[in-house]
Amino acid sequence: MSYAPVPGLPIVDAMTPPVLVLLGPVTPDGVSGPSDALRALLDGGGAGGVVVCDVGGLGPPGLAAVNLLARLQLLARRTGGRIRLRDPDPALCSLLDLVGLGFEVEGQPAQREPAPGVEEAVEPGDPAV
Repeated sequence: MSYAPVPGLPIVDAMTPPVLVLLGPVTPDGVSGPSDALRALLDGGGAGGVVVCDVGGLGPPGLAAVNLLARLQLLARRTGGRIRLRDPDPALCSLLDLVGLGFEVEGQPAQREPAPGVEEAVEPGDPAV
C-alpha cells in the first residue's frame, strides 16, 4: 500500500495554532472582516480550537480595540474555541483588565487562584515584612 506524501509536519502542524494578524487603526464598523477571518480559522480546526491574535499592529489602545477583541473572544467561545493575544501593548492589557476582559497572553503563565485552604505559615518571632 502506498500513499502520497503530505507536505509539512502533520503532528507539529496540528499543535501549532493559526495566527490572525490584526492591524490598526481600529474603527467601530471594522469588526466584520476580522470576525470572518477568525471564523474561517476556527472552522479549519487544528491546535485544539486556539487562534493566536497578533495585536502588535493595532496602534494606540482604545475602546474600538476593546470592542473588537471582545467580539472576537465571544465568537471564539460560541464556536468552542478560544483566542490568545500575541504582543499586546501594556496599556491595552491594562484597559482590558479595567473593563473585565481576561485574555490569555502568549508567553505569560496562566493566572490561577491559589488552592483553597492554603495559607502561608508564620512562625512566632519572624520579623514583620
